[in-house]
Amino acid sequence: MIGRLRGTLLEKQPPWMVVDVAGVGYELEASMTTLVAMPGTGEPVSLYTHLAIRDDAHLLYGFAREQERALFRALIKVNGIGPRLALGILSGMDEEAFVRCVMDDDVKALTRLPGVGKKTAERLIIEMRDRFPHWEQPGELAVGTQIPTSNVSSGPPDPVADAEAALVSLGYKPAEAARMLVGLEEAVSTEAMIKAALTRRLAG
Repeated sequence: MIGRLRGTLLEKQPPWMVVDVAGVGYELEASMTTLVAMPGTGEPVSLYTHLAIRDDAHLLYGFAREQERALFRALIKVNGIGPRLALGILSGMDEEAFVRCVMDDDVKALTRLPGVGKKTAERLIIEMRDRFPHWEQPGELAVGTQIPTSNVSSGPPDPVADAEAALVSLGYKPAEAARMLVGLEEAVSTEAMIKAALTRRLAG
């Protein structure tokens, strides 16, 4: 089991990144919450990881915080919630916001997340109440309060198209992803653009 990686960030192409560890490039899929928290390429990074082994692939997922990984692991134990949907949930809101939605029975907020309908939201609330690790008391929500502006992505020259593709990979339909990005073309990076779109979507 690979539980943590420490190395150099080589590539950042949402929702993927590549981390060089002693000459070995590890490809990880991550939530936008984690990707936005990452520094620029060429900088050192440390990530908590979760390894999923399937018949056809070994998939590695990266997390900036241990608590985010804990929530990811709790989510994929819920019936009907796979790793891709779990990452979509974590991209739309951080751990504190998700805990608050569950404790407040906020079905409406959860249904704004990609791939989460009313029945899935209700199932999440019912099943997750007893599956939470021992979270600290939530403070102010981190979602949407601050988006880093100092680390500009070194990805492809069309950040809008890149952001749209990432939103589609998280479960949004192409037309919906395009609408979510309207007015965000001046965001400083692809990651910031995606995070801003998700935050705006969550706010309704």
